Amino acid sequence: MVDTNGLTIFYIVEPPDYEIMACSLLASIRTHFPEGVKAVGYCPEHRINEVHPGVFAAHERMGAEIRTFKTQGRFDPAYPHGNKILAAVEKRDSAYSMFVDSDVLFTKDNLPENIISPGKVSCSMAASMLWAEQSIWDEIYGALDMEIPPERYKLMRRSQGAVIPYFSSGLVAFPENDEGKGRFADVWYDTATTVDQVETLDKRRPYLDQMTLPAAIRRAGFDWNILPEEQHFILGGKLKGEPLPKDREIYTIHYRNNRNLRQAGHMTTARTYLEKLTGEKYVRRLAPDTDAAPQEVQDGN
Repeated sequence: MVDTNGLTIFYIVEPPDYEIMACSLLASIRTHFPEGVKAVGYCPEHRINEVHPGVFAAHERMGAEIRTFKTQGRFDPAYPHGNKILAAVEKRDSAYSMFVDSDVLFTKDNLPENIISPGKVSCSMAASMLWAEQSIWDEIYGALDMEIPPERYKLMRRSQGAVIPYFSSGLVAFPENDEGKGRFADVWYDTATTVDQVETLDKRRPYLDQMTLPAAIRRAGFDWNILPEEQHFILGGKLKGEPLPKDREIYTIHYRNNRNLRQAGHMTTARTYLEKLTGEKYVRRLAPDTDAAPQEVQDGN
């Protein structure tokens, strides 16, 4: 069994959208994970003064930190999708960390041991890989002087058959220890910056984080633990507008935008979590002396 005090769940807090989604995510963490699980939101240091006061209030009421991290000059040119990698590189004192995209909501009681696997990096198969042919892996692994992994798996959606490992970076749980090849997060950053120099890879933006994830896992001396879809159910795309399946227990939904969340019937769920834990359904109302942004009316937060 994994010690619940040994897990930190972290995510990005960035205005204007991800700071609000992050509060709903945090409320769902506090609702469905054991009390000992830590939660940390990371905001790019050059944007911390833009964060709405209600977001700080929500984190304080739910017992979570907001920390800053440096983004400028870490990728050239800037790569906002890489913020998850940069946040992962930050030091935490837990044995395990789990990055979760801000547009994720946990919907059922869960335990760290359902996700974490010692000696492995846990993640799910990507929903699809419509942006490139399988031949792209020759160039990616060639740039890293690595052999392409022999394993083949089916993607979560739109898969014609088993493909070279390609994982979603929307939920990634990893050990913080060094197996002799560097911390996983540090290796992921090194792998991403190396592949980012391959100028013939036209699609490296915005897919750099996901295209380098499998290689980074192996370079760091770990194996992967492929999570079942129920632990990271991705909405939108092929399932756009479809209700959640009723014949399975869905623990985590990656909703991508509020429209998908509403269509899945969980916008009310998110608001209920927030109200129960903070006293307000809408984050910006936690700072009543601050002018609410017009977007509050539009996006329901």
